[in-house]
Amino acid sequence: MSTPRRALILVDIQQQYFNGLLEIRYPPHQESLPMIVKAIDAATAAGLPIAVIQHTEGEGAPVFAPGTREFDLHPDVEARRTGAWKEVIKQYGSVYAGTEVAGWLREHDVDTVTLVGYMTNNCILASAVEAEFLGFSSEVLSDATGAINLSNDAGTADAKTVHTTLMALLNSNWAAVATTNEWAGAVASGHALQRSDLGSSAMAGAAL
Repeated sequence: MSTPRRALILVDIQQQYFNGLLEIRYPPHQESLPMIVKAIDAATAAGLPIAVIQHTEGEGAPVFAPGTREFDLHPDVEARRTGAWKEVIKQYGSVYAGTEVAGWLREHDVDTVTLVGYMTNNCILASAVEAEFLGFSSEVLSDATGAINLSNDAGTADAKTVHTTLMALLNSNWAAVATTNEWAGAVASGHALQRSDLGSSAMAGAAL
């Protein structure tokens, strides 16, 4: 297997997700943020391209409004930002929709995109799914992402259920899922992450 040509994508690691209605619940952001920082440091040491994404809902919006504290990157990420990072503002769930991310990745000859940040149940999921159509392989770091509790007319799920279920779903088809430590080891050695597939996941699931 050839060595993956990776880029690290930092998805919406904005202050909006660290308190209030959209506060990340599982894994708690107190645990996932240090793993995000570790991924940044590993990517920097390996010379991987890094893109930092911020979501906007527009001026004056109740959430993700430019010019507000909630729109800003978390200070631990901001402190590591360099001029080499690709900076992107997005309006949709996927990091690719309406942005130059796909073109930037191709300019850097990237074939494998590593996603960290928030939320598992929205932008991470949307980005991993769209990547298939665009021709990129995806990696998702399970301890450097996070979800919120959800409840609506279709049902209710706590953040742990949402996150762990989506990790299994993603690993069954859309992405290789691993911990940050596993990924950092793969980056250092130049290896691809192990991943499942839909057939194998269905076979194992049938035995439950």
